[in-house]
Amino acid sequence: MTISGDMRIRDASAADFPAIQAIYAHHVLHGAGSFEEEPPDVATMLARFAAVRARGLPWIVAEEAGAIRGYSYARPYHERSAYRFTLENSVYVAHDAARRGYGRALLSELLARCMADGYRQMIAIIGDSGNSGSIGLHQAMGFRHAGLLRGVGLKFGRTLDSVLMQKALAPTPDPQG
Repeated sequence: MTISGDMRIRDASAADFPAIQAIYAHHVLHGAGSFEEEPPDVATMLARFAAVRARGLPWIVAEEAGAIRGYSYARPYHERSAYRFTLENSVYVAHDAARRGYGRALLSELLARCMADGYRQMIAIIGDSGNSGSIGLHQAMGFRHAGLLRGVGLKFGRTLDSVLMQKALAPTPDPQG
């Protein structure tokens, strides 16, 4: 899917993972959006990709001029069967490509794919209540604030919150009929 100019959103492939790992490693080492403290290596990232794809869930990349500028994927929100129609999303953009539309394009495509597959809810668990970029992106895409978990993370010597945001992908059926 071509978004604008040379940017296109497509399914990720194993060949993309050195670039995906580098994008994520930068966020792990320099930001509080992820609560990981040590960047996983390419093999670990590929194992995560395989687990997402084995469930039939999307993992997509934004590519421009042959370079991976960002990625996004959906995974189960929780493993228990009652959560089977609810997913959690992740969106990461290269540090030198922020605020150029990659995150919006990725999240828009991810939401469209998950809606088409019959999922009903998308949850964003955003590291650091000061993460205005991610919070703003999710708000712009129709997510609403669903909660705040105070002081649940410790990174860079700081106690960090997690912001919970939620978007309905489809009407929730009434179990009473």
